Amino acid sequence: MKFILGKKIEMTQRFLDNGRVMPVTAVMAGPCSVVQVKTKAKDGYQSIQVGFGKKKKLSKSLRGHLKGLELYSFLREFRTENSDEIKRGAQIDIQTFSKGDRVKVTGFSKGKGFQGVVRRHGFGGSPATHGHKDQLRMPGSIGNTAPQRVLRGRRMGGQMGNTRITVGNLEIIDVIPEENILLIKGAVPGARNGLLLITAPGELKIKQTAGPAKEAAAPVVEQTKVK
Repeated sequence: MKFILGKKIEMTQRFLDNGRVMPVTAVMAGPCSVVQVKTKAKDGYQSIQVGFGKKKKLSKSLRGHLKGLELYSFLREFRTENSDEIKRGAQIDIQTFSKGDRVKVTGFSKGKGFQGVVRRHGFGGSPATHGHKDQLRMPGSIGNTAPQRVLRGRRMGGQMGNTRITVGNLEIIDVIPEENILLIKGAVPGARNGLLLITAPGELKIKQTAGPAKEAAAPVVEQTKVK
């Protein structure tokens, strides 16, 4: 499996070769650095933790965790089959994806605050006449005579949005490596500048470095493909 972190920029459109107009979402994906490598012998499972986005201020514990690397705003962990071949400080860039790939995008939806049942669950509301004054958007009865309690899962008003959403089977329309931009067909979850996790089946291309850089980036010495 190949993966990368990115942030949503905006929705736009792209003209295809046949003249059709395709709605796309521009995503700034990567570059990401490998922050931590977990192995089965030491941690019980295999995964790598990657960092994305620069940040000026971090807590002391996170600074210690990122010692020798840049300060990253987002840290996320992905399962891998052979994490033993990956070194801390390796780079993952947009070139691991190509045009035509089918990807799965995960993000957090826009938060809409407290909403009633009409907007949150699509209730039709009460009639406007015949004794229904000030009850147009009320939920109505929420239970029976017995049991005398509100059953679990009852659709009522409450917090709407700000939930983790995954959309699958999205196609990459174009890859712009000079700007680290992925053009993904259709809409993806979240608002602008929101964090996105992009995954797809295939080999992950990792640029191994000589070691974590403290001031300047270390030279690339080899490239490894991880399944």
